[in-house]
Amino acid sequence: MPAAKTFQDLIVWQKAHQWVLGIYSFSANFPRAELYGLTSQLRRAAVSVPANIAEGFKKKGPADKKRFFNIAQGSLEESRYYLILAHDLHYGDPGGLVGQLDEVGRLLNAYSAAILSPVS
Repeated sequence: MPAAKTFQDLIVWQKAHQWVLGIYSFSANFPRAELYGLTSQLRRAAVSVPANIAEGFKKKGPADKKRFFNIAQGSLEESRYYLILAHDLHYGDPGGLVGQLDEVGRLLNAYSAAILSPVS
C-alpha cells in the first residue's frame, strides 16, 4: 500500500469524517433547547477526532504524532458519553454511530501503534 500523501488518504481519517457527518445528522433532531448544550458539545467532540488526525498527520516526530492521535482518542470517548446521554434522554438511537465510533477507535489505535513501531 502506498504511503499517504495527505491526511485525506488515511482510512482512519475517512472513517472518522463519515462518522462526523452521521453525528451531524443524528444531532439535527435534538430538541432546540439543546442547541448550545448537548448538540454543540457532541458536535465539537466529534469534529475534534478527524481534526486531530489531520493535524497529527503533518507533525514530524512520532511523539508529536502520537500526542494528536491520543487527543483524538480522548475526543472519541467524550463523544461516546454524549451518545449514551442522548440515548438516555430519548433523543434517538445512536446504535450505528456507536459501531462507527468503535471502528474509528480500533483504526486509530492501530495507526498510533504503527507510528511508534520501529521501521524494519
